[in-house]
Amino acid sequence: MRQNGSFTPLKNNVMSQENQSFQKSLGLLDATMLVVGSMIGSGIFIVSADIARHTGSAGWMLLVWAICGFMTLTAALSYGELSAMFPKAGGQYVYLREAYGPVVSFVFGWTFFAVIQTATIAAIGVAFAKFTAYLFPFLDEDVYLLTLGDFKISSAQVLAIAVIIILTFINSRGINSGKRVQTTITLVKIVSLLLLVLFGFIAFKYEVWNWNWKQASWWQMRHLNADGSYSSYTNFSAMGAFSAAMVGALFSSDSWHSSSAVAGEIKNPQRNIGLSLALGTILVTIIYLLTNLMYTGVLTLEQMVNAPKDRVAMSAAQEIFGPFGITIIAIMIMISTFGCNNGIILAGARVYYSMAKDGLFFKNAGKLNNKSVPSWALWIQCAAAAIWCLSGRYGDLLDMITCVVVIFYVLAIIGIIRLRVTRPELDRPYKAFGYPFLPIIYIIMGLSFILLMVLFKPNYTWPGIAIALLGVPIYYVINPKRKESNEIS
Repeated sequence: MRQNGSFTPLKNNVMSQENQSFQKSLGLLDATMLVVGSMIGSGIFIVSADIARHTGSAGWMLLVWAICGFMTLTAALSYGELSAMFPKAGGQYVYLREAYGPVVSFVFGWTFFAVIQTATIAAIGVAFAKFTAYLFPFLDEDVYLLTLGDFKISSAQVLAIAVIIILTFINSRGINSGKRVQTTITLVKIVSLLLLVLFGFIAFKYEVWNWNWKQASWWQMRHLNADGSYSSYTNFSAMGAFSAAMVGALFSSDSWHSSSAVAGEIKNPQRNIGLSLALGTILVTIIYLLTNLMYTGVLTLEQMVNAPKDRVAMSAAQEIFGPFGITIIAIMIMISTFGCNNGIILAGARVYYSMAKDGLFFKNAGKLNNKSVPSWALWIQCAAAAIWCLSGRYGDLLDMITCVVVIFYVLAIIGIIRLRVTRPELDRPYKAFGYPFLPIIYIIMGLSFILLMVLFKPNYTWPGIAIALLGVPIYYVINPKRKESNEIS
C-alpha cells in the first residue's frame, strides 16, 4: 500500500516494530455478552410507546418486534459466513471492503464515526444521565450549569460525558478490563429484565390483557391518539406507519454485530464470532418479546401511548411495584445503558483501527498501546461522542440514520452472494445458514423498509443518506491519487 493524501497507511511491519498485537482474551460467553449488552440499552424501556401509537394494536406491536427480531437473527446468521472468512478487527468495515472495495467501506466507516457510533454513544450516555436524575434530581437535563445565549450545558450532559470518559479509560486499560465490565453488567442486565418480566406476569391484570387482545382490535392496525381515539389508515399510509414503527425496534436491536468488530481478540474466531452473533440475537429477541407481552398484561395501549416521555417501562413498573417502581426502573436503565455504552465503545474503536491500517483514518488510530488495545482510536471516539453530547442533536441524527444503517446491512449481506461468485476460492469454515433463501429474505425485507422510509418518512431518510454520501468526496479528497485496484492488500 502506498502513502496517499493526508492520511498515511500503516505498513505491515509497524506492528512487529512495536511488538504489539491483539490479545485473544474473549471466549464465547464474553463475545455473546458483548452482543447482548450492546443491543440492550434504553430502547426496550421506551420505544414500545411509539410503536403502540403507530399501530394501535397489541398484535401489530408484537409483530413489529417479531419481524425486527427475525431480521436481526437472519442478518446475524448470514454474518457468520463473513466473520469466518475474515476474522479480523473491524467487522462490517472489513466485510464491505472485501466485497466492494475501499470506497464503499470508507463511506460506511465515515458514517460510522461521524454519526452512527459516536451519536449513539452520546444518546446512550445522556439516557444514563436522565434516569440517574430520578435518584439525584440535580443531575436532570433541565439543570443548566452554563448558559451562553442559546447554547446551554446541563448537568445531564456533563454526567454523560463523564461516563463516556470513564468507560473509554477502562477500555484503554486492556481488553480484559473492558470484558469484565461488559460480561458482568450484561449478566446483571439479563437477570434484571427477566425478573421484571416475571414480576410483571405475577401482577398480570386479566381485564387489561383482554382489552388489549380483544378479538375486535388486536389485529387491526390504526393510529392510537393520546385521548384513546383511533385514526384509520389507508393502505399506503399503513405501510408508512409500519415502517415508522420499525425504526424504534430496529434501533433497539442495533449493534448486534459488535463481536465481529473485535474478531482479533476472540478465541477461535471462525467458530465463536458467528455463534455469539446467533446466540446473542436469539436471547435479545426472546427478552424483547417477553417484555412486550408483559407490557400488554399490565398496561392498556392507551396507558402506553400516554406514558410520560414515552417511558412505558416506568409506567409498567409503577403498576407492578407501586411508587417504588420508578426507582427500580431507573436503576435498571442506568445499569443497562452503562453496559450498552461499554460494549459500543469497545467495539467501535476496532473499526477506526482497521480504517487506519488501510490509510483511511488518522495514522495513530492504527496503533495499539502497551495494553494491546487501540487507545488513540478509543479517545478520538470519546472526543467525538462528547461533542455530540454537547450539541444535543444526537437524537434527531439517530432517527435520520436508521435507514442508512439498514442500507449497510443489506449491502453486507448482498456481499455474501457477491463473494460466492467473485471469490469462490476463499475458505469458508462456516456458510450462511439457509443460504441463499434467508439472506435473500433479509435483503427483500431490508430494501422494503428502506423504500417505505424514503417514500413515507423522507425527513428520516434523506439527511442520513446525505451524510453517508458525503463520505464519497471526502474519500477522494484524502486519497486523490489512490487507485481502487491497489487498495486492498
